[in-house]
Amino acid sequence: MTDEWRGWQEAAETALYGDEGFYRSPEGPAGHFRTSVHASPLFAAAVARLLVGTAAELGTPDVDLVDLGAGRGELLTGVLAALPAEGGDGLTVRAYAVELAARPPGLDPRVEWCAEPPQGVRGLLFANEWLDNVPVPVAETDPDGVRRYVLVRTADGAERLGEPVSGADARWLHRWWPSAGPGSRAEIGRPRDEAWAGAVSALTAGLAVAVDYMHVREERPPFGTLTGFRAGREVRPVPDGSCDLTSHVALDACAAAGGPGAEIRTQREALRELGVSGERPPLSLASGDPAGYVRALASAGQAAELTARGGLGDFGWLTQRVPSLADAHSSPCGA
Repeated sequence: MTDEWRGWQEAAETALYGDEGFYRSPEGPAGHFRTSVHASPLFAAAVARLLVGTAAELGTPDVDLVDLGAGRGELLTGVLAALPAEGGDGLTVRAYAVELAARPPGLDPRVEWCAEPPQGVRGLLFANEWLDNVPVPVAETDPDGVRRYVLVRTADGAERLGEPVSGADARWLHRWWPSAGPGSRAEIGRPRDEAWAGAVSALTAGLAVAVDYMHVREERPPFGTLTGFRAGREVRPVPDGSCDLTSHVALDACAAAGGPGAEIRTQREALRELGVSGERPPLSLASGDPAGYVRALASAGQAAELTARGGLGDFGWLTQRVPSLADAHSSPCGA
């Protein structure tokens, strides 16, 4: 790392994914923060049910499962373990973990480890807290109302304003994140739109899902959301490789970039549709099956965390359906 001033996108790219970047560390993301995957096995079981449903819609027992930003393979491990119980015992699953870090030891040999999304897959592509770690430029409106790139010093995170935002970035801001006046900030989500469109294009048929912190145009935060995380604590964002660098995702812009067939829901809504409920078990179960009651109570507590308002339940689920070529040809629009 150096003391040079760079735009936030370039600085974060090096800090997160460079040779000595944060995501190259041996402990992986789980060593610093807790996602839904780490919160409860109920999350992986829900994804397993989604995979089974996707295979049924495709009419095939052979299905692909792609985990974008796979960490150390925790989600894929959980899904493969949950499949028999979730009605997936008749499926042949080709599992792909997409991650820049090295393959962790002891990972299920059924999981193929790759640095880029495989192309031509049919099935479910799942990106849990991936888009928020796609580095983006940061802009700030100066006292004259001009939106300028924010430059950052890699050594200590100090900032200053650079050149006016122009070109495709300026057009993105105009459409998706209007200025709230001098001093207001925005994360320019265009690289995330492109990353999501590229991920969706890997599917020849099936369902792509992105799960992340989110906001939409009508509710953009006036000062942005860029922050850092280290060892489970929120810290000042410094692009020196010592912490995660993240910002919430303009998920509506990603949805538009991914093409038709997109839908945005909260995690609370999506998981409830997949059978994850935080409702407590009936007290009558306690007398008839005390051990079963304790297990059901623990499961309800985990489900409540995954669907909690003000917490994980507020995450956005962007679902993008990709029709098969045959379905596309049968459409009267040819779309």
